[in-house]
Amino acid sequence: MKITTTLMGAAATLALTAGLATAEANPGLIIDLGGKFDKSFNESAYNGAQRWAEETGSDYAETELANEAQREQTMRRMAERGANPVVVLGFANASTLDVVAPDYPDTDFVIVDMVVDQPNVKSIVFSEHEGSYLVGMMAAMASETGTVSFVGGMDVPLISKFACGYAQGVKAVNADANVIVNMTGTTPAAWNDPVKGAELTRSQISQGSDVVFAAAGGTGIGVLQAAADEGILSIGVDSNQNYLHPGSVLTSMVKRVDNAVYDSFTQAAAGELESGITVMGLENEGVGFAMDENNADLVSAEMVAAVEDAKAKIIAGEIQVHDYLSDNSCPAF
Repeated sequence: MKITTTLMGAAATLALTAGLATAEANPGLIIDLGGKFDKSFNESAYNGAQRWAEETGSDYAETELANEAQREQTMRRMAERGANPVVVLGFANASTLDVVAPDYPDTDFVIVDMVVDQPNVKSIVFSEHEGSYLVGMMAAMASETGTVSFVGGMDVPLISKFACGYAQGVKAVNADANVIVNMTGTTPAAWNDPVKGAELTRSQISQGSDVVFAAAGGTGIGVLQAAADEGILSIGVDSNQNYLHPGSVLTSMVKRVDNAVYDSFTQAAAGELESGITVMGLENEGVGFAMDENNADLVSAEMVAAVEDAKAKIIAGEIQVHDYLSDNSCPAF
């Protein structure tokens, strides 16, 4: 069960208002640009909300952003009509939430992928660099050319965090490996441009890449498709994307946005949602790599053993993976 509304102007605003009026004290989910069926970040969040609704029999309010201008209006509408908590997805919401949250002190907010320092905001961030390191190791072990690549979405520090961890993992296996990195663009449109993603992938293939990691939202669908069409391996992101091209997707760097949303809804229902920062990393299975029947023939037991060993060492502090957000440089490039 859920309440779904998409903002598309004044009429949709009225629909959201009416929907939320019937959902007093139910949680709200604001899905970021790119849509809830992007097979990546947004869809993972949606799946977490759906899991909560199905298990509890409760409703939640949901809306999808269509453009940047809707961020503040959508947050305020959710809060004013009783949604609690209001969960917003994506780093791009941080500055808006920092302004909106103080105006609704009785509403709990949750932001996924960025930190907002307000007393009624819970911030959930991920150790993407750690998971990216592991799939970088797998890319290097699977590569036959010694050249692998990365396609990012919007050129922002968070995506460089993925790229840097990936490159470090590649270099840990093969210090002489070549890592090609391209970003799709500098505007939010970069998250939903599969055609450009495919073009970048083919360019990387022409430079020798035989494994490509996409951290680009809906754009990544084009990356994975081009890789399958050209006969090279790809690596998915956020959701387990192995199923999209069985036998072509080496693995996926899963980022458990679904758990972040599910846990937030659950904690709020129990009166246990707390503000502050929650970090989801390897130790609490917030990030990792996906294994299933779709990639079982691509990943050897030796590869899994090596990556599991590295995972244990990262958790123990024996391997330090560079966090680009803490230091905007990347020693692996």
